[in-house]
Amino acid sequence: MFPRDVISAGPLLLRPPTDDDTQAVVQACDDPVTARFLPFLASPYTAEDARDYLRVTEEKWAKGGAEFTITREGRFVGSAGLQPIDRYGTTSVGYLVAPHARGTGVASTVARALADWALDHGAARVELEAEVSNLASLRAAYKAGFRQEGIRREGKRLRDGSRNDQVTFGRVAGEPGEAAEPYFPFFPGGHLTDGVVRLSPIGEEHVEGFQAMMDDPVVRSYALAPPGSLPDYVRRCRYTGFWWMSGQRVEVVIEDAATGAFAGHVQLVNVAQMLHQAMVGYSLAPGFRGKGFMGRALALLVEWVFAATPLRRLTAGTAVDNTASHRVLERAGFTRQHIHRQLLPRLDGGWSDDVEWLLLHPKLGEKS
Repeated sequence: MFPRDVISAGPLLLRPPTDDDTQAVVQACDDPVTARFLPFLASPYTAEDARDYLRVTEEKWAKGGAEFTITREGRFVGSAGLQPIDRYGTTSVGYLVAPHARGTGVASTVARALADWALDHGAARVELEAEVSNLASLRAAYKAGFRQEGIRREGKRLRDGSRNDQVTFGRVAGEPGEAAEPYFPFFPGGHLTDGVVRLSPIGEEHVEGFQAMMDDPVVRSYALAPPGSLPDYVRRCRYTGFWWMSGQRVEVVIEDAATGAFAGHVQLVNVAQMLHQAMVGYSLAPGFRGKGFMGRALALLVEWVFAATPLRRLTAGTAVDNTASHRVLERAGFTRQHIHRQLLPRLDGGWSDDVEWLLLHPKLGEKS
């Protein structure tokens, strides 16, 4: 059972809720972002709902859990709590940040403080879950020293009845709980552009264009994975922010800067963080081939990679007969390295040779 403490966490103070918090709870919960990620909250959220919440917090304390109001300089900025420690010594943390306080580090500060406090009061393990598309909560978990552990597929039912995957995190007693810095920063301002093409993280709004491109016969002839369904591509695009933030891969949409039309896709995959190496992959929609779009997109991405990330080696692989792709890579400065015999599966069931390409960070030089 957790003690009914008041916790100081930098500029924040965590205290048990009181009836005086009623109106602030209403303002924090009667919000579209809150409603999106907490589907069991009433929407619209009323003062009676807040009073019910305050009654439930008393029950939570009585059962061995903990629930706090978060304040900064006396002002309500959110709520947070811990579930009772189970028979295995495990508890879980959850939090809600008021709209006016988002983006100020409240969630990460509170998640770290509550994890430390729970571990100091008998917990052996503290868990945290975040929706795969909830980038603010994912960022808070990494900053609070939690380790990413796995995915609970379709682990949460949303308000509209659909389901979304949950990323699981944990902290255990004895770990330093060091903040994990992102391996890949997001693009400054959210995109890169040279005035002709624009690169942005691919999202669910790009699904139709992405699926049409992937179903194109030319793209299919060089694709390694089998065709996907629309839900497959929705899930893939939904994972973009999580993959990017966790350093697993970078998924980018190429758009016509003048019209915003979907033009293609470029990615960094097979990321080997210890080697500071990643592989480039790309595809272009039929209507934008032969216009230099991919060369421009690749130039923008390469410039960002070597200026803003730890990567020192970029590789690529192409089928031996994909001459258009060979030209793109040569113009981007990649050099041929090897031919891997019978590496790539073909649509007809056979196998094709693969040409390996390499681009080193300019500061390394060819002899490094």
